Amino acid sequence: MSNIKTYAFIFARGGSKGLKNKNLFSIGGKPLIAHSIEAAKNNKKIHKVFVSSDSNEIKNVSIEYGAEVIDRPKNLALDKTPEWLAWQHSVKYLKKKNEDFDVFLSLPSTSPLRSQLDINNLLNAFNKNVDAIISVTPSSRNPAFNMVKIDKKGMVNLIEKNKKVTRRQDAPKYFDITTVGYVTRPNFILSKKNLFSGKVKSIIVPKERAIDIDDLTDAYIAEFLYERSKYFKK
Repeated sequence: MSNIKTYAFIFARGGSKGLKNKNLFSIGGKPLIAHSIEAAKNNKKIHKVFVSSDSNEIKNVSIEYGAEVIDRPKNLALDKTPEWLAWQHSVKYLKKKNEDFDVFLSLPSTSPLRSQLDINNLLNAFNKNVDAIISVTPSSRNPAFNMVKIDKKGMVNLIEKNKKVTRRQDAPKYFDITTVGYVTRPNFILSKKNLFSGKVKSIIVPKERAIDIDDLTDAYIAEFLYERSKYFKK
């Protein structure tokens, strides 16, 4: 195992608006959060797995699946609280316990279809020349071709007007940020206000593994893809 110490983190607050008790919603016969915990524990590059939560139910389920828990203060689990603050809290918490580590890997519970290949690609792409690695997937919509904005009069216009673009194939490539994973350093988290405060690169994840569960429709799609995941290359 590498001398680089990598800790995985899953941030799962109790309150969720789009899908009630989202982090415990069952996908493939197990709680959503269990997929991220198991993915981390099954990766040889990851030394420890932590779940940060304000919910006792989520913490109990996380312990059941083998994660260590961090008690997240209620003021860091509000709807409008940036998750970055919870990241900072977790790093500070471990520093107080003299838990030194090199790589911070966030594996949100909302992406149960990520593969070990995706996790390894994230970690392998991380080096001294970048501050963070994110995961992206090709966007199905394009602001220069089939995305519009509506003005105060109800008129619509393309978000990006480009006379050279008359076909989707001619439009610049755009990507959606996924919640498959994020990699950075603990000191970067403590010294910056957000992930894009530094040099950020990405890995590309195929659409079938990039589902991000936010509501019931997403959950149904994820369940459908999960049951058919054996047909996808991993």
